[in-house]
Amino acid sequence: MSLFLKFVFGVVLLTVFVEGHDKVVVCYYGTWATYRSGDGKFSVSDINASLCTHLVYTFVGIHDDGTVISLDPYLDLPDNQGLDNFKKFNALKQQNNQLKTILAVGGWNQGSANYSTMAASATLRKTFITTARDMVLTYGFDGLDIDWEYPNQRDSTQGVADVNNFSLLLKELREEFDKHGLLITVAVAAVESSASLSYDIPNVAKYVDLVNIMTYDLYGAWDSITGHNAPLHVDQGRIYAVDAALNYWLSQGCPPEKVVMGIPFYGRTFNLTDANNNGVGAPSSGVGFAGQYTATKGFVGYNEFCTKLNTETWDVLYDSIAQVPYAIQDKNWVSYDDPNSIAKKVEYAMNLGIAGAMVWSIETDDFHGKCGEDFALLRAINSALAGSSTTTTTSTTTPSTTTTTKRPTTTSTAAPTHPTTVTTTTSTTTTSTVKPTTTTTSAPSALCTKEGPIPNPDDCSTFFICVQGNYGMVPTLMNCPANLVWDDENKICNYRYLVKCEA
Repeated sequence: MSLFLKFVFGVVLLTVFVEGHDKVVVCYYGTWATYRSGDGKFSVSDINASLCTHLVYTFVGIHDDGTVISLDPYLDLPDNQGLDNFKKFNALKQQNNQLKTILAVGGWNQGSANYSTMAASATLRKTFITTARDMVLTYGFDGLDIDWEYPNQRDSTQGVADVNNFSLLLKELREEFDKHGLLITVAVAAVESSASLSYDIPNVAKYVDLVNIMTYDLYGAWDSITGHNAPLHVDQGRIYAVDAALNYWLSQGCPPEKVVMGIPFYGRTFNLTDANNNGVGAPSSGVGFAGQYTATKGFVGYNEFCTKLNTETWDVLYDSIAQVPYAIQDKNWVSYDDPNSIAKKVEYAMNLGIAGAMVWSIETDDFHGKCGEDFALLRAINSALAGSSTTTTTSTTTPSTTTTTKRPTTTSTAAPTHPTTVTTTTSTTTTSTVKPTTTTTSAPSALCTKEGPIPNPDDCSTFFICVQGNYGMVPTLMNCPANLVWDDENKICNYRYLVKCEA
């Protein structure tokens, strides 16, 4: 094929995926994947800008004075010979002139306290809005994603007042951003038991362009039994499902044209209590194995797991009610999504008339095409949105009936140890069904002088949350996600090399 014909063919493919449907595909990008090793490393240059309508850069943070700050200046900015990722990320719009780039602030590791304190103060809200606006405009983003996890939950400083304060923050942000034609999106808890605590849904929807519903992490190794990460439907006796979450948000007044369904590009791993009792709802004794590159127990990227399915012996089954696959190997139990299950979710969601789909997150798709076509999951979304009669498949696609598939056994490669690799858990965007590891400590109450987070002087990988009890301040020990440590200056779990840690 001539170079000219290859160019024309490439333009045609770009047109198909960008113009083949009028729905949104919101792609979150976990920037810490830049620091992963080998085939897990995912830089801005690895992003296929033709497969997303909105790209979300995660995360920047909130200082306790309300200022929006870079959490990794070396990665984000050009100063001091930095990698200048903000600029590179926004340059992707040269590849797709319809692409919108969004800067996300917050996430799971940020916690709720700084958001809660900021939203309660007119002065701090103004600081937040002004500095967020300046950062977005300076570096060429098209908008801001508010990822507060979660109002009136976790380490909130204001409690139930967060609900109205969140709406007020969005209202004031909307007034300022409209002056500059900037977008506002939000990442929100999915299930009713969490969302009902955190949001005045009609008011939230009133001030934002898109509502990204985190319909994943509905079950995980924090539960005592196995369950699907993102089941489309559930049978009696189970509560959390994608369909229930979407219908809850719609029933509470969120316009369908603003609703975006979340899709996980990763699986949740469990450790079975008994290898012979291995169905959905089987007893689990805790978190399962970690992915080779993501290096977080209980979590495996699709790119990591599809290669395991192709090189190891696994029993792969399909839950006809949940409409998702799961896999078993001795005491290993994994819930995940593949191209077929994703197509089912998209087809269901489109019947509700919603805006489109959101993914967490693109760096754990099979972006190298190790198991078939590159970006198999992202392509499956676009195909389903375009109403294609065929769904992109890979060698790990499960059939539509319960089936056991055996694959030859080979020796798997252990996760590499690399001191400069920065990994984090995707709990940066989870629903409140995730239960972080916490322990009420017997440490003296003198540790706490006010409510909120404080460092643990004996262990940088943990911190305390001080809460007013009946007889004084009660410190509760909290664990940072894997390979992160407490950053007391910014009040978040942060990359170790960015934090002075002596414990």
